[in-house]
Amino acid sequence: GFRIQTIGQRGFEREKEAREREARYSNGHLFTSLTVSATTLCSACNKSITAKEALSCPTCNVTIHNRCRDTLPNCAKMKQKQQKLAMVRNNSALQNVALRTKTPIMKERPNSAIYPSDSLRQSLLGARRVRSGLSLSKSVSTNNIAGNLNDDSPLGLRRILSQSTDSLNFRNRAMSMESLNDEGEVYSSVLEELEREGRDFEADSWSLAVDASYLQTHRKDVIKRQDVIYELIQTELHHVRTLRIMEGVFRRGMLEEVQLEPGVAHAVFPCLDRLLALHTQFLAQLLVRKNDSLAPDSKANFTINKLGDVLVEQFSGPCADDMRKTYAEFCSRHLKAVKLYKELLARDKRFQQFIRRASRGPLLRRHGIQECILLVTQRITKYPVLIQRILDNSKGNEEEAESLSQALTLIKELLSSVNQQVQELERTQRLQEIQARMDPWTETEVRGGGVFRGAELQRRTLIHEGTLLWKTSSRLKDVQVLLMTDILVFMQEKDQKYFFAALDKPAVLSLQNLIVRDIASQERGMFFISDSTPPEMYEIHAASKDDRNTWMRLIQQTVKVIYSTSDIQQKDREVLELLQERVTLFSDLVTGGQEVALPTNCRNVFRADTPHAPQAEKILNEDKNGNQVQDKTPNEVWHFSFFLFTPVFLLQFVHMADTYKNLQMRTKLMFIFPINCILNTENLHETDISCRHAPYHMFTIPVFILGSVPETGEP
Repeated sequence: GFRIQTIGQRGFEREKEAREREARYSNGHLFTSLTVSATTLCSACNKSITAKEALSCPTCNVTIHNRCRDTLPNCAKMKQKQQKLAMVRNNSALQNVALRTKTPIMKERPNSAIYPSDSLRQSLLGARRVRSGLSLSKSVSTNNIAGNLNDDSPLGLRRILSQSTDSLNFRNRAMSMESLNDEGEVYSSVLEELEREGRDFEADSWSLAVDASYLQTHRKDVIKRQDVIYELIQTELHHVRTLRIMEGVFRRGMLEEVQLEPGVAHAVFPCLDRLLALHTQFLAQLLVRKNDSLAPDSKANFTINKLGDVLVEQFSGPCADDMRKTYAEFCSRHLKAVKLYKELLARDKRFQQFIRRASRGPLLRRHGIQECILLVTQRITKYPVLIQRILDNSKGNEEEAESLSQALTLIKELLSSVNQQVQELERTQRLQEIQARMDPWTETEVRGGGVFRGAELQRRTLIHEGTLLWKTSSRLKDVQVLLMTDILVFMQEKDQKYFFAALDKPAVLSLQNLIVRDIASQERGMFFISDSTPPEMYEIHAASKDDRNTWMRLIQQTVKVIYSTSDIQQKDREVLELLQERVTLFSDLVTGGQEVALPTNCRNVFRADTPHAPQAEKILNEDKNGNQVQDKTPNEVWHFSFFLFTPVFLLQFVHMADTYKNLQMRTKLMFIFPINCILNTENLHETDISCRHAPYHMFTIPVFILGSVPETGEP
């Protein structure tokens, strides 16, 4: 019984090994089990692989799921080995096969495992004559074609004869389809154009691109400078190539083959057309300068002595504005574009097939969609490094060095502006995501009896956000802190929803009169002290000392901005008070029809800092003939009601101006100068407005005298 059991176990183990061998060997791949990390992606479906289901082919270095082994194409390296082996065997077989008929020597064709030479085909087909355009029936047996071929024939020859007869009839079509499937040349015209444009810059450096005799005529510093300029042009050419691949291969395929919506393709490749236009123009200018610098009677030797003017033109003016807007939009949408690409790849089978086919080409193998998007975001960061290296090797030419220095300053400012805009857009998107995950009716109480609702977050700007620890009752609670323009918001997350933190202190803290201090005994702790009545103190801990310092610095900077705007707000309140007085005066003037008694301490209707005496009061009280306006009937003076709406408009204007916190110069209303269009303008100082032919009841022109007041509040 023991022996029978042992034999049964051995048979079971053999069957198990056979099944494993069969599972490992598929489509020419020799798969082996492999332990991988969680970030490893499957070469077939581009999804993450767990350690239990990972298979790897050491021949072609692909890693796939166990379930994806049947969808993987044939092993490329194994196929090459088999073809080489078949060619060797075919050549050896040619020496032993007797030719039955002698034919004239035709044009040589390369031998292959699938399509042998004409002489070999004739030796295998016997007396059958090969006619051009001969159409063989599918019912023809391969055994009749093979003749007396036995099992000892070479493997390559047997495989040749086992092919379908259709491959003999449609050789050209089969070869083109094989090129399409194996090489992925779906858009050969686009790729051929890219290869043709890059032929002049195939060398790794300028030193290798020019002739050796021409190179010896230049100094060492000139050679270094030309090498960097060559690298700038070469990398710009590669960047344009990447953009054209994105536009001519991927986006075109998504629209025409996969038939995705244009909005989806635009979301994966945002503002691609503008990027392509900008860099194509820049590359054209660089190539023109390169062609203008060619040596006499030479197409390869060139020395570019002046490049700063081209760089200054590219990174200044309208071109710089376009680059700033375009790169800010593209970089801010980078993460969303990659996320959308992964979602499409996971759920759309047609998109999967398109990406798999397009990625088989030798050029596109290194340029996937994710790689292309990343390369575009990194390109603008390469310019300062290259320009700095050109400047370091341009010490002999002061004019060129000055232009390069200007270009370096411009590109650094451009890069800084792009980074700032990207951060602002990302913070805006982040605030929208947070509010989308909040209950629209959620609210919290604030000090003073007010209520703060979640919808009020969108009225402010997010400056910084992160996770901190709030110490309450000797315990630390995780809170999500939002630093806004004028408040700090403490939130908590539960079930992927955000809500205001319900702890022992208000979840909304005003930055007005807020004091931030570090905790001496704890390098990661800090105090938020609210100078209110009564004062409140929050003990907050960060994840690290650097994180704490970042929070303290940003909060203190925001508090300073609030202090700097308080003086401006005080000026706004004064202007508001003045305008309210004028509203009251004009209202009494229109509705009462009688002379309005002004208090002795009331300010004049208009203020003037000129040496001329103010005449606004006289103009308002008298018409063209010197008659008192109060003696007129209401129908004759109804047009004064227009003055009632003028201060109301200006009140709204001051309120709108209050929202621009970061302006260095703020527009302030100095005084109003309403002029009746039929008044005799001889009585007005420094004013030339004459509408004497207009009807009396139609026109009243208010002139707004505006001035620029510095941020310090000085008039």
